Amino acid sequence: MRLVFCTLALVAVATIARADTLAGTAAVIDGDTIEVAGVSVRLYGIDAPEAGQKCAEAGSGTWECGTAATEAMAVLVEDEEVTCEIRGKDDFDRLLGVCKVDGVNVNERMVSDGHAWAFVKYASDYVPAEEKARAAALGVWQAPTMPPWEYRAQRWAVAEQEAPEGCPIKGNISSNGRIYHPPWSPWYSRTKIDTGKGERWFCSEGEALEAGWRAPRWR
Repeated sequence: MRLVFCTLALVAVATIARADTLAGTAAVIDGDTIEVAGVSVRLYGIDAPEAGQKCAEAGSGTWECGTAATEAMAVLVEDEEVTCEIRGKDDFDRLLGVCKVDGVNVNERMVSDGHAWAFVKYASDYVPAEEKARAAALGVWQAPTMPPWEYRAQRWAVAEQEAPEGCPIKGNISSNGRIYHPPWSPWYSRTKIDTGKGERWFCSEGEALEAGWRAPRWR
């Protein structure tokens, strides 16, 4: 019995020791979120354009910066062996990580290539990378444009005026599973909620995740 207890204790210690690092093959969710070994990781200290977001283009017009960010992330990590140093959790209980592929800091690269902002509300680690991208007018810095946190806030403010009890996140059920769509999702307007099927509205992403829904994948 003592041997069994000691063995279990060693396993527990090993699990705890590994808890600060997550490694495995990566899949892309969007421009700042990936899956590593099946676990969702939000990249620490950066904020990429949302999937349906467009940014101002140099000269005039707009470009699909959200789609471009997702594709840039795919080039860096998709089907690659990724190691993420876990830096805690965000407000929605998602893991936050600094992720690397072959020694390349993915968080930093996304910012330095102009595909994401340094998320200075929470961390200043990637401000130098952002300054580099801004000086070279790369990506989102080619013209003044709305950052993703303002884009989300704008979409939320409009949607909550019409949503039941001011809870605008749509919890859809389809053949792909239980997927929630916040107001900035490209599929938001076409997603209809049928409460008779078990679909529902959520007041926050954290509430949706806790109830068993997941965010949409854009790859």
